[in-house]
Amino acid sequence: MGTWQLLLVGLVMLLGLFGVVTPGLPGPPIVWAGVLWWSMTDRSALAWAVLAGATMVLLLEQAVSWLLPPRRLRGAGITRRAFLVAGAAGTAGFFVLPVLGAIPGFIGGLYGVERRRLGGHGAAWASTRNVMRALGTSVLVELFACLLVVGGWIGAVAWG
Repeated sequence: MGTWQLLLVGLVMLLGLFGVVTPGLPGPPIVWAGVLWWSMTDRSALAWAVLAGATMVLLLEQAVSWLLPPRRLRGAGITRRAFLVAGAAGTAGFFVLPVLGAIPGFIGGLYGVERRRLGGHGAAWASTRNVMRALGTSVLVELFACLLVVGGWIGAVAWG
């Protein structure tokens, strides 16, 4: 697989990661499609193993998300911009501190946007807690699963 095609697969997966935090854009299927594209082009045992692992992780994520309570973002008062910034910070946190940095990155990004919007620590922290309760863990589970798949793909590309 050429460098340009690997770059395009990476961009598809990045779009999928943003899809996790963007309403109306299906993140996990886009990430899975990126892995499928790569494995169909690469056709190595490692590529097929990554595809199988990605499929299992994302199916497990769907089952877990289905069992969690639904998201109630409107009542929590989160803006679309705050959600996008928090998602981007979570993605950056994943790469700064592999896998584990996603959760503090997401919460830190959300707090930063809310602090700027509301002007003070107390109000921003209360808003962040309210939003995190409304989101529950469903978005974080979805983001973690997608980041795990992308991390596995990056490891496989670097390995192979």
